[in-house]
Amino acid sequence: MIGIVSYGGYIPRLRLDRMSIYQHIGWLAPATVMVAQGERAMCNWDEDSLTMAVAASRDCLVGVDKSRVDAVYLASTTLPFADRLNAGIAATALNLREDILTADFTSALKAGTTAVIAALESIKSGEKNNILVAASDRRETRAGSFYEMWFGDGAAALLLGSENLIAEFKGSFSVSDVSIKKKRRARRRFD
Repeated sequence: MIGIVSYGGYIPRLRLDRMSIYQHIGWLAPATVMVAQGERAMCNWDEDSLTMAVAASRDCLVGVDKSRVDAVYLASTTLPFADRLNAGIAATALNLREDILTADFTSALKAGTTAVIAALESIKSGEKNNILVAASDRRETRAGSFYEMWFGDGAAALLLGSENLIAEFKGSFSVSDVSIKKKRRARRRFD
């Protein structure tokens, strides 16, 4: 049996009132009033996808023997470093062993689920015993767009393994589809 051993999450404390967005830019996009309810979580100046992933992972690892973590997979479309291993930085910040596998999963909105499936397949094969998977995003949006109302910042982490499960993995099914419903080109800030 394989599955989830523990979980954690992090949502930034800073909030942006959606009605405030509408009051300031509603003249630009009047239709945004339809989604101008509640608040959205947003990063403060000193937070990014990596720091949120570390916070969610710390929450996930409370009461867990960190020496048993064999790998860290970090999934995000908004990682702060383009040519550094962000998962390696997270592993160091979490005080994990130096000899563990670390990997970034990025460039796709399904990076998080892909990382989870890859981790579960590795555990199922017997290659690794416990893998920490963190998914985190800080999506930037164009002012006045619907995405400014819809997107929120946050992170979640799962410790996956084969012992002391709180949820068993039964299986998965994936479809690879190249249809473009939404996109963000390389080196562009916004969708």
